[in-house]
Amino acid sequence: MNENKKTWKAKYGDQEVTFETGRLAKQSDGSVLVSCGNTSVLVCVNSAREVKDGQDFFPLLVEYTEKFYAAGKFLGGYIKREGRPSTAEILICRLIDRPLRPLFPEGYMFDTVVTATVMSYGKEGDPEVLASLGASAALAISDIPFNGPMAAAKVGRIDGKLVLNPAHDQWINSDIEISMAASKDAILMVEGEAKIVPEKEVLEAIFFGHDAIRGIITTIEQMVKEVGHPKRPFVSVAPNKTLMDTLSSKFATQARAAISLVPKMERQSAVAALIKSVKEDMKTNFASYGLTESEDFGKKAYKAVDEFMYNMMRADILNEDKRIGGRKLDQVRAIETEVDVLPVPHGSSLFTRGETQVLATVTLGGQKASLITDRIVGETEDKFYLHYNFPPYSVGEARGTRGVGRREMGHGNLAERAIKAVLPGEDKFSYTTRVVCEVLESNGSSSMGSVCSGSMALFDAGVPLVAPVAGIAMGLITDGSKFKILTDILGDEDHLGDMDFKVAGTDKGVTAIQMDIKITGLTREIVEKAIEQARVGKLHILGEMAKTIAAPRSEYKSGVPKVLSFTIPTDKIGALIGPGGKNIKALQEKYNVTMEIEETGRVKVLGLDKAEIQKCIDFADLQINGPKIGDKYDATVVTIKEYGAFVDLVPGISGLVHVSELSDDRVNDVNDYVSEGDIIGVEVIEVDRMGRLKLSAKTVKPLTKKA
Repeated sequence: MNENKKTWKAKYGDQEVTFETGRLAKQSDGSVLVSCGNTSVLVCVNSAREVKDGQDFFPLLVEYTEKFYAAGKFLGGYIKREGRPSTAEILICRLIDRPLRPLFPEGYMFDTVVTATVMSYGKEGDPEVLASLGASAALAISDIPFNGPMAAAKVGRIDGKLVLNPAHDQWINSDIEISMAASKDAILMVEGEAKIVPEKEVLEAIFFGHDAIRGIITTIEQMVKEVGHPKRPFVSVAPNKTLMDTLSSKFATQARAAISLVPKMERQSAVAALIKSVKEDMKTNFASYGLTESEDFGKKAYKAVDEFMYNMMRADILNEDKRIGGRKLDQVRAIETEVDVLPVPHGSSLFTRGETQVLATVTLGGQKASLITDRIVGETEDKFYLHYNFPPYSVGEARGTRGVGRREMGHGNLAERAIKAVLPGEDKFSYTTRVVCEVLESNGSSSMGSVCSGSMALFDAGVPLVAPVAGIAMGLITDGSKFKILTDILGDEDHLGDMDFKVAGTDKGVTAIQMDIKITGLTREIVEKAIEQARVGKLHILGEMAKTIAAPRSEYKSGVPKVLSFTIPTDKIGALIGPGGKNIKALQEKYNVTMEIEETGRVKVLGLDKAEIQKCIDFADLQINGPKIGDKYDATVVTIKEYGAFVDLVPGISGLVHVSELSDDRVNDVNDYVSEGDIIGVEVIEVDRMGRLKLSAKTVKPLTKKA
């Protein structure tokens, strides 16, 4: 049964990784089980044999699923079956997809699916890294055309030492978290975060990871030699030279005029008019374009104009350092900033850079607002999270919004990681914080605009950030022999370029980084130059932001809940909650507050009225710790006896005001001075060894005989 099973073992950092094929999922074009310790991930790859009619892009789909049985766990909540991918799974899909995509040959348009399933999970193996390794190995040994292999790694820095693929519980001690992928010769993808680490040290981490990756790729290459299949033939669509030559001779002037327009919408309109003109000319002169009368001229015109403009803009940059709008290669677009733009949100800002505009809002709340995530690696509770929205109107499209896409999740995650590093500690800031970034206009790097706008909105909300954060997107144009790096790229420059390299951080260092490429890799020289050029651009943006707001506002806005806290013994937590939560619910309703109890006995009380919060704390403290001699209260008379009156300080805590402690007068009948339900001021004058309270009214305000 397992006669075709083959395994390979490789040292990867301090761990051993095992690749296995020939036993599982044998009907797939390629399948590999990758294991490390008790973690195993099965990766299957399949590609269609026929291209869909009219297919004009590469339809690659990556799926990553964490099966809860892998960790011996049940799903939380009512639904006990894995269904739609979680946010974390979607983000991992993107990490696997991005370095694979440029390694497929140009013109390959066949439906291709990579499926990674976590079958077993132990904390000593990282399933995300194993999934990416498995995807590369499965594609490499299959007959699917693929210019790999490549490999992935994670890099941390613990106590100043770089560590390859740290265990799950080690990350809390790391000040760098870099996920990356590379071939033997070049870097393909980088994404990660850092706790304000200088650019040079981030580069050291990336190069450290690349050096380790080279070794594991050797193992995958050995797999290909032993069990790899010959790659299936496919015919890439040959470029129509006649079409491009005719287009150039007839429409170069019109194309140059369109590309010279600076406003995005005007430029798009001019390009649309150009496509229409080309289409009409193709209909009447199709032979001169090397086409037949049965062609789809609309599609042919669109693709031809897109390629022509693509080549024209790239040539302008490579040969003349000429960008759209005449900007220098390292020049940032004009920036405008505002804060406190909305009256009700707890913080708000508007960041505009060129034709990219992001409105950010901040909401502050208590622990109940935290984001709880359940994964096979364990449950996490995040007190800071950022949501990024990219509505169609931001690019002038007439269509409705249909939920949150993978791109929005990825951009939001990057912006969240960029800001997370500068948040204050729990001892200085105990709120749960939600940032929402609404992209109102987009023409390049709305994710980095979200970092800038989010940082300013947090300052506007009064959040004491360690430092402001800004982000910038870099581009690359290369022909293989020379390259040009662009600062603050436009949408069109992203489309025509070979790299999208985003860097965010403070004036002291990096907090987040992301790099995607469209070519087969980047040299270390390009990466070094790009990150340094990004540093200079980032400092410029921080300076522009500081002109509007450079520090947190001194006081929170009126709608922000106030937070006060106190501590009770842990064995008294149950008493504060009460049977079925009866006591804590009553306190919250009475004082219009929210109470949050931590396992340590710390109790946070949130509300809009600080005086009511303090009353609630005093009330709860009295319930739990009891009154002290000298404390004064407004007490309710509950029972009258001939020797005095019993009063409730709070529900459940009562004491006796002796007849001699009611008034300075001689009291013959207690009923002449108080009635049941009366509120009187009392002072605790004695607590006997049984805990009984002796109270006095006359030390507060002597009672007088009722008329």
